[in-house]
Amino acid sequence: MTERYYLTTPIYYVNARPHLGHAYSTIVCDAIARRKRALGVETWFLTGTDEHGQKIERSAKKAGSTPDEFAAKISAEFSDSWKRLGLTPDDFIRTTEERHKRGVQKLFATLRDRGFIYKGHYTGQYCVSDEAYVDGEPGTVCPDCGRVTETVKEENYFFKLSAFEKPLLDLYERHPEFMQPESVRREVLSFVRGGLKDLSVSRTSFTWGIPVPGDEKHVVYVWLDALANYITALGYGSDDVASKAKFEKFWPANVHLIGKEISRFHCVYWPAFLMAAGIALPHQVRANGWLLFDQSKMSKSRGNVVRAESVADVLGVDALRYFLLREIPFGQDGNFSFDALVQRYNGDLANGYGNLVSRVVNMMHKFFEGVVPDAGTLTEAEEKLHATATATIPEFNRCFDDFDFSGALKCVWSLVADVDGYLTATAPWKKPADRTDADHVALQARVLATAAEAIRVITGLVYPVLPTSAEIVWRQLGQGEIADAVKKNFLKSLAWGGLKAGTKFGEPAPLFPRAEKDTAERMEALEAENNKSAVEAVGGPIEMDDVKVAPAEVAKKIAEPVAKVEAAKPFVAEVASAPVVAATISAPATTEAAAAPVAPVEEKTLITIDDFVKVELRVAQILVAERIPKADKLLRLEVDLGDEKRQILAGIAQYYEPEKLIGRKIIIVANLAPRTMRGLVSHGMLLAASLEGGVPVLAGFHEEVPLGARLK
Repeated sequence: MTERYYLTTPIYYVNARPHLGHAYSTIVCDAIARRKRALGVETWFLTGTDEHGQKIERSAKKAGSTPDEFAAKISAEFSDSWKRLGLTPDDFIRTTEERHKRGVQKLFATLRDRGFIYKGHYTGQYCVSDEAYVDGEPGTVCPDCGRVTETVKEENYFFKLSAFEKPLLDLYERHPEFMQPESVRREVLSFVRGGLKDLSVSRTSFTWGIPVPGDEKHVVYVWLDALANYITALGYGSDDVASKAKFEKFWPANVHLIGKEISRFHCVYWPAFLMAAGIALPHQVRANGWLLFDQSKMSKSRGNVVRAESVADVLGVDALRYFLLREIPFGQDGNFSFDALVQRYNGDLANGYGNLVSRVVNMMHKFFEGVVPDAGTLTEAEEKLHATATATIPEFNRCFDDFDFSGALKCVWSLVADVDGYLTATAPWKKPADRTDADHVALQARVLATAAEAIRVITGLVYPVLPTSAEIVWRQLGQGEIADAVKKNFLKSLAWGGLKAGTKFGEPAPLFPRAEKDTAERMEALEAENNKSAVEAVGGPIEMDDVKVAPAEVAKKIAEPVAKVEAAKPFVAEVASAPVVAATISAPATTEAAAAPVAPVEEKTLITIDDFVKVELRVAQILVAERIPKADKLLRLEVDLGDEKRQILAGIAQYYEPEKLIGRKIIIVANLAPRTMRGLVSHGMLLAASLEGGVPVLAGFHEEVPLGARLK
């Protein structure tokens, strides 16, 4: 059976033009897709745009156009940008397409017919600016933007997400690889263990969306609409034979590549929808970190958005691709600056790989008229380089398959350095006085043939990351067109020894000219010009839409005599030699889903010892510390108490750098009731002294104290 691979980017919300954050996710997918194709794997790479929702409807009105015209204009900018960057998606899905509408309506009808959707009413607080529902009473301030929320009342359909708490936890336990990196896995586990509530899957207060089948005053809520793109793009919902065949061939997806801020939607809601519909689950969800600009998250509202074109037009697309995959360990936040880009470009590309290729190709033309000589008898130096290159191939493959793109490139550039060192040590351009002409020619032949073969291996490995540059070098090495090599699955058999004596080199060509001192300034000026002429839309950062909670009074009125979901047994099927998780779930009776309000704590001047001993203070160590999107004050911490790990949200982001907190021992209130903020469960509270001006100082220890120790 032919090996197949299906990978997807998140679909990008059309509230603003594409920027470097969007390009990062799409470039990563493109590199994976190029490598898979060159390995002989039948690959399908999907990207696209998310175009529905109230925010788009209002943005279009403000721009003086219809929602359809507005969405089409911004979507075209994404599509054009990916073409300009030379990206190679096999499909570009728009959620306004008829094929998507048909598939979403089928999915909605399936969920309803299987008993997982019911009708109710929602009353709650709503932030118009962020399109977010906020827990609280009338007058509650939005935790994201600080604006006063509005009270919203509307009829909705709800999905019984509460029925899937145990099936999802079973999934995570059986398939720890389902969601990565580990920080995302821990966050999602904490969220689900905190209890799941039923979700709204329709809206009636606006019309820009896909009508609910059979009840068209409702539109399907945008996050259910958006998530379904992964199957509608393959033909789900179509009666066409070819579309059905494509869905059967490529689903389930091998990997959904996403931004970490939408992990909950992809790791909780999406598998729950699929379980409820009886559809196999994707193999894996992989989250990348945030792309920061000079240590601050790129955001249109902050005015620090960088366009990929500003880099590509000055240094070329390959320079951008290399920087993003080499500089940023995948899954972690990474900082982008024009200065760092120029330094990496000059150090690794211009002075490294580019200079190495130029030296060897030019010497091959100078000393052997561009024809690869017979290497003759090899010495220990050549055997050592041969061994190093041979070992680099599987190491690169292992790192790349583990999504460690930075590590993969690091090991290749180690080989680049070894080849450079080999050339310096042998100095084929210099003939010592005590060396005969014949001996010198033999040395030149041996050294240049060996160095050229090493470059061939390096070029094959870096092709998925540097496709344009690899194409140029492949021709210079006399290997023909790299596109033809890809069709022949050349990476599957890449090994030392492919460059044969007698091969005619192509003409030397510039690869990575050294960047001048003003390069960063030129990119900054171009970025300013791009921003000045940009067609900006109204809205916030790219993200899935909000979640609503089914009210208790609605849930209580709905009773269905069906089996409990706990009796359902998730099972593992084998598809294309990879584990696919599916589940047969019976629709449960709806249970009370609304959270009870938290009573205010009465302030008291004095407490008794009995009051104090109720507070459980324990020693914890910070394992993970990271910022929360659009939350200037909050950090998300993962702490180790020795016998368990927890997630805590702490309002110290303005005073502590996240990376400096990792490993620090702190004191937490361990028996504080869990609280949900910004969709994340905070289980505990850390202790800090409040200095004048409100500056917090974390409580800690001078002595060594074991994790989990209780303070008395």
